[in-house]
Amino acid sequence: MHPAHPSSGRHWDGTPRTPSRRRALRVAADSPSRLLRIAQRGPCRDCGNRVDWHTTITRRVIPLHPVELPTAIVPETNRWHVASGIAHHADDGTSWCRISHPTLCPTHTTPQSLPPALDALRRRLALHTRRLLDTGVFTPDKPPVADPATPGDCRPARPVVQLLYGRYLAARPVEDIQCVAQTVRRTRCPHPVLAPGTVSGTWRLAPATLDRARRQLTLPAADIALYDLSQLSYSEQLRWRTQHCPAHAAAPSAPDLALAEWEPFDPLLHHVFLATRLPRSRYQQHL
Repeated sequence: MHPAHPSSGRHWDGTPRTPSRRRALRVAADSPSRLLRIAQRGPCRDCGNRVDWHTTITRRVIPLHPVELPTAIVPETNRWHVASGIAHHADDGTSWCRISHPTLCPTHTTPQSLPPALDALRRRLALHTRRLLDTGVFTPDKPPVADPATPGDCRPARPVVQLLYGRYLAARPVEDIQCVAQTVRRTRCPHPVLAPGTVSGTWRLAPATLDRARRQLTLPAADIALYDLSQLSYSEQLRWRTQHCPAHAAAPSAPDLALAEWEPFDPLLHHVFLATRLPRSRYQQHL
């Protein structure tokens, strides 16, 4: 039988019981990144090894090796450092630095020979990838394939969006783009970026390349369908670029639980996603 003594405020040795309080993750007010540190980790889609995702000053997403390395074994051109959540492709003068994961990824071919210490680390990552494949824990992503579009409903699975004087490839259809901010319940906001009551963009046909100063190659497809947001105000375009709903765009203190899924559009790399007809059916209201 267990004694039925009431629970006291002290342990068996007489030390007081101190209830632990749940501490919420917060983003510093002076941090240029709103992404929570816990949300930056994830597996590499090619090899399955863990990487830390960070944004650069140009809002480009870069995967970094999760462990700091001695600066002496990393070539100067491959050194990265993180300051206030932002990754900088430079040396900060310390004896430790970060390195990008594609440099060490066993599925990538490196254009330069690595030092012996980095080459040994790359082999260890390759062995870990082999264990993940043999145990069935990891399955590499298949190459992207464009969804076949029917004549009645040309609905791009990954549409091209023009905003802030640039073009981006969305990860999902326009109306399915979800806000990345954190709610008061510490979950991801379920509201879409294309919220009711906001000004939507327009679908139009445009040249496949911007062809500025004729420094870009021209594709055989003359015009492609893109979702144009350039006629919106700067604040609205910035809200789309940061992937926030109107409520979280007005609350800059709310952190992000996921990275914005925009990918800089390259007509040569993303040619399988190019649509040559304007969307119909579900997108008719945005035309």
